[in-house]
Amino acid sequence: MSPEEALNIAEDRELDLVEVAPNANPPVCKIMDYGKYRYEQSKRAKTAKKHQKSVKVKEIRMRPKIAEHDYQFNKRHIERFIQNGDKVKVMVTFWGREITHIDIGREILQRMISDLSEITEVEQLPKMEGRSMVVILIPK
Repeated sequence: MSPEEALNIAEDRELDLVEVAPNANPPVCKIMDYGKYRYEQSKRAKTAKKHQKSVKVKEIRMRPKIAEHDYQFNKRHIERFIQNGDKVKVMVTFWGREITHIDIGREILQRMISDLSEITEVEQLPKMEGRSMVVILIPK
């Protein structure tokens, strides 16, 4: 029907003419209560958001001179974070002249990647961000 007819019908029923599919040829419109329609849309959006699982990014910081016990401790923390379904950002921070030994930081991160390769995947390979080398691990 023509838009004028639809508008007249909507006014007679004290409802609104709402364009549902603007990209269709011809555009599809419905006669409905627009306030009620918006309310239902917001309710649907809220329930969808409630059932959505948010992924958190946990952060583990290390230094190039990390001791073996501290490395294993951090590794266990990363395993726990991964099992909870979180992403993990592992950082090796360089202080002072340590920045000249970037290869040590890269070795630590590569070791962490290989140690956790059974339960994680690498989302971002080791790269420098300022005075830190960063790798991002995600659950498999």
